[in-house]
Amino acid sequence: MALASAIGGSWWARAAPHEAKPRHRHAAPKYDSYMSLTASVPLDFGSVWLFSECSRAELRNIAKMSKPLTVQAGATVCSEGEVGQTFYFVLGGRASVIHHGRKVAELLPGSYFGELALLDRLPRSATVKAVTDLELLAVGQKEFNKLLRDSPTLTRKLLVATASRLRSADAKALGAAVH
Repeated sequence: MALASAIGGSWWARAAPHEAKPRHRHAAPKYDSYMSLTASVPLDFGSVWLFSECSRAELRNIAKMSKPLTVQAGATVCSEGEVGQTFYFVLGGRASVIHHGRKVAELLPGSYFGELALLDRLPRSATVKAVTDLELLAVGQKEFNKLLRDSPTLTRKLLVATASRLRSADAKALGAAVH
């Protein structure tokens, strides 16, 4: 699987592990627009395949329930094999994705990981370590479940996005099997 799809598709982030210990927490941000806390990276949850079918209002609700998190350089955000319950969107800094002891990808602002943790809560298949100080937005399982309870139409859209992703993976697998 290509590294680009590893970054965008997070094949290595199947569930949420232990949570990173924040250096400090910020007050919950107010999102009137789609700009990040640092304003250097547009906050676009719509770029995450899981949320790709959501309306602007639904994306705003997802952004509002996210919590800012600062992780120091060298700290582990999540560990391979541990189950967690958090999705992360990178606002600033760099992180390494390590699978079976090998670096397989680098995460930059605009990257994300852990989205499947919101759906299946299986063990993570990679470790993510901060290379530099990281500014993240975190969406926890509890907040995500509340959003699903409050918005049945959002639940349907997430199922559509998941089905689309599965069909795409099937098509790639079939194409690879033919060649």
